[in-house]
Parts: sequence; structure tokens; C-alpha cells
Amino acid sequence: MRYSVCVIGLGVVGLPTAKYLHERGCKLMGYDISAAAVTNAKNWIEATDDPSEIPSGIDAFVICVSTKLSVDNPDVSNVYDACRIIQGYSPKLVSVESTVPVGTCRKIHSTMLDRQVNLVHVPHRWWEGDQRNHGVRQLRVAGGVDPESIIQGCEFYRGVGIPLVEVEPIEVAEMSKIAENSYRYVQIAFAEELCRICSRTGIDFNLLRSACNSKWNIDIPEALDGIGGTCLPKDIRYLMATAPQRELETDLLLSAIRTDRHYATQLSKPLVYVRS
Repeated sequence: MRYSVCVIGLGVVGLPTAKYLHERGCKLMGYDISAAAVTNAKNWIEATDDPSEIPSGIDAFVICVSTKLSVDNPDVSNVYDACRIIQGYSPKLVSVESTVPVGTCRKIHSTMLDRQVNLVHVPHRWWEGDQRNHGVRQLRVAGGVDPESIIQGCEFYRGVGIPLVEVEPIEVAEMSKIAENSYRYVQIAFAEELCRICSRTGIDFNLLRSACNSKWNIDIPEALDGIGGTCLPKDIRYLMATAPQRELETDLLLSAIRTDRHYATQLSKPLVYVRS
């Protein structure tokens, strides 16, 4: 089937997604509120910053907008804004690829989309540093708000060559992305703490790391210049936001954040991006 698709959000992840779907034969329209992003996208795909120019009869909307923090709390207003555009259409499928807190997709489906469309969450695992192995086409987690949604979602993604790990309920898919990045955050924070200990004891951290990583189940990451970028610092907060609602303390995650702050404070160099 040749899908007609609208990718909402043409940034770091959205544009490669749109380009990939276009290359796989989808009739593609890209949308972004940024005129500069649209101008850039037009080098490869049809794109607009005017929602009225999105054609009717779209089969699938793929939401790739960025999500953020507001005073350390999840802010997914961009996802809601994207769904307001979709309200004027009757697609077969809506896929949220943006990173969201647990419970977001089901809430959007019931309140904004009136349970009238199939909705899946297929969080991206895209990494700019190695797009060949970690680009749009890689094994992804997928969950749906109901059985029909996951059927439609799998048909779409597998139809464009993207393999999936199906999970149920959709909240597992939502948590998978923020858990993956939080796990990575804690790993790096451990490396930073170990590096600080080494600096006080006169031990070469890199030699110690190489020695430890010779064991089959040990993989201590590098301790670089702090945990920067947008994904890891945001996603660990998204995971932490789930805990207070269930009267849980996130001591390990809070400790990892404090460790990174202490480590970064001791550095004279600015923070750099760390792979997410």
C-alpha cells in the first residue's frame, strides 16, 4: 500500500523520518511551525508551515515534535498542538514518535481524538552520530491504545521496512524510551563518580575503565564533559515524574543528577553532547 503521510515536526528526528518515508514510496507532506525548518525540508520533500495546506485524505500522521522540560517537569505541549491539527482529519493511523511521559498517549486518544482514530506510540531511537546503524530504520518498540491500533501500526511500519517489538499496554512503550535514556544517564553518572574517585586516589581512570571493561558483563562508558544534549537530562526527569504519583522516591535517579552536577562543576570546559 502506498501511504499518504504527514510528518509533523521537521527537526533533528522529524526530517530524517520524513525523508525515509518519502524514499520508501510514501506520498509525503511535512509540516513544521518553523518557516526555516520548512525551507530546509523542501530540499528533499514537500513541506509547509501552513496547516491548511496539509491535504485531505492523509492515511497516517507521524508526530515527531520535540518535547521539553518546564522547571524540571514534563512539557508535552508541542504534542498536543500537533494533535489539534489532526483533529480536522480522519486518518487511519496516528503515530506518536515524540518522547512522552507515561499516560500521555491514552489521554490524547480519549480527550483530543475522541477515540475515533487508531493511535500508536513508536518512540524513536535515532542517533545522529551513526545514522547507518542507528537511523530511522532500526528495531523499535511499538504499543497501541487498543488491538486495532497496533494492527494498523504494525502494518504501516513494517510496510516501510521498520522492524518492531510489539508491547502491551501502550504505557510500556511510553516508559521504554525514558527508561532507556535514564539507564544511560545513570551509567554515565557512575563513570563520572568513578572518575572523580580516581582523581583523588591518583589512579588513571581510562586505564581502570579499560581493565574493568575486559570483563564480559561490564561496559563502563567514558566520562567526558558532563551529560549534555536534550534527550538524557529531559528523559530522566520524565521517568522521575511518574514516581511521585505512586508515592515512590527516586533516590538513585536524583543521585545520578547530583553526581553529574558535581562532576560538571569541577570542569573548566563547557558541556558537550553525549549520545542518547
